[in-house]
Amino acid sequence: MLRVENVTYEINKRTLVRNLSFSMQCGEVIAILGANGAGKSTLIKMLSREKETSEGNIILNGKPIGKYGSVELALKRAVMSQHNVVNIDFKVHEIVMMGRYPHYQHNPSENDMNIVRQTMEVCGVTDLEDRSILTLSGGEQQRVQLARVLAQVWDCPGALLLMDEPVAGMDLQYQQQTLAIVTAMARRGFMVITVLHDINLAAQYADRILLLKNGRKWNDGTPAEVLNTKNIYNIFSIAAEVSSHTQTLKPYILPKDVAVDVLCFDPAGK
Repeated sequence: MLRVENVTYEINKRTLVRNLSFSMQCGEVIAILGANGAGKSTLIKMLSREKETSEGNIILNGKPIGKYGSVELALKRAVMSQHNVVNIDFKVHEIVMMGRYPHYQHNPSENDMNIVRQTMEVCGVTDLEDRSILTLSGGEQQRVQLARVLAQVWDCPGALLLMDEPVAGMDLQYQQQTLAIVTAMARRGFMVITVLHDINLAAQYADRILLLKNGRKWNDGTPAEVLNTKNIYNIFSIAAEVSSHTQTLKPYILPKDVAVDVLCFDPAGK
């Protein structure tokens, strides 16, 4: 279980997240939605312990997150960051094996190697295992990083998966596949929190949606509860039509056209 109790994050006299609380159980997928600057990535970094809260508490499986040792925490939560920059010529299977580092001291066991093979297969990167990470497209690199994150906690039920824009740079097929994978992980007893920019993907795959605005929690509930025209306008400043998918009955959001007249601008700057 995860409990977030009145967390605030301040830096340089600016408050990026203010007095935010929520909780979740194993088996859930929570999608965090909000406009740019709403505090989504900052919240993920606090949950991962990359940033320390200015106020409030984060309790993971009954223990304050700050009380975990680094190796112990690595067995309780894994993080897929928004930007995974790799500048060294690692092979794909070496990147994925990095997820197993907390599990051994010197050499990986047969179990570690089996888990790496399994997660590469699940993420569809087995055929890339001997390729340099530097030769892959952005979307392929994201899938490799997903395999690494899964390998880290594959045999740690109840762990927390934190994902900041995990489908960025992926084509439509792998966006769907990635979110289907993390949903399946939740059904295996994991907790998943992911930042998404695509509202319809969030509606399709999330059990709950946490809406943020200016660092505060605006709403928290099922997609059907929180994705309505009023909330969408208040969060994203855009009008939209909300309907129910005929088969899944989940919300489907269609933003209305935005009119911009570029002819009103003078190219000469006059």
